[in-house]
Amino acid sequence: MIMTPVRRNNQEWLPSIFSDFFDNDWLTKANATTPAVNVIENETDYKVEVAAPGMTKEDFCVHLADDDQLVISMEKKNETKDNNSKYLRREFSYSKFQQTLILPDDVDKEKINASVTDGVLTIDLPKKMKSEEEKAKECKVIEIK
Repeated sequence: MIMTPVRRNNQEWLPSIFSDFFDNDWLTKANATTPAVNVIENETDYKVEVAAPGMTKEDFCVHLADDDQLVISMEKKNETKDNNSKYLRREFSYSKFQQTLILPDDVDKEKINASVTDGVLTIDLPKKMKSEEEKAKECKVIEIK
């Protein structure tokens, strides 16, 4: 099967297979400016993962705001590398994003850290260590009469 480029009125071209696939109503397009966010909890901490392919640590800002809010923002400057080239179709581009998460009371705010690896921003939110007294209060069994 031979695919030939399709000419459009604006002289941009894509193989017809792409137009047929991407221009259909049955294909729901995800919001390209909102990355996926995972929140994971275990016994010792919470983890927040933000999918951010192509982003570097310089593109992110993570900070604590008032009222125990964790603010995650990112901004990628769209730089053109070649002045003689232009995008015919551009669907994977995060330009600006901000997400605010309310932290649980048991997060040790002094030990929060973040890193970027393989296109994923990971924020570690360690839980506060409970004292023996707090553990005893949680485990107190009430006798039913």
